[in-house]
Amino acid sequence: MYDTIFLLVKATIQTSHKNVHEAIAEIQHKAICTITNTKKVKIHELKFMDYKLKK
Repeated sequence: MYDTIFLLVKATIQTSHKNVHEAIAEIQHKAICTITNTKKVKIHELKFMDYKLKK
């Protein structure tokens, strides 16, 4: 069976950015995330979703 699921990530951060939205944007574009296959689940595609943040 093929399906799409959404996994949420909780992160506690400390940043020198003056605006938390800048920190979020940086994490979205530079973070590395590893989610591996299991015996019963094969990952076909994995990507961070871009959130439309106010500037």
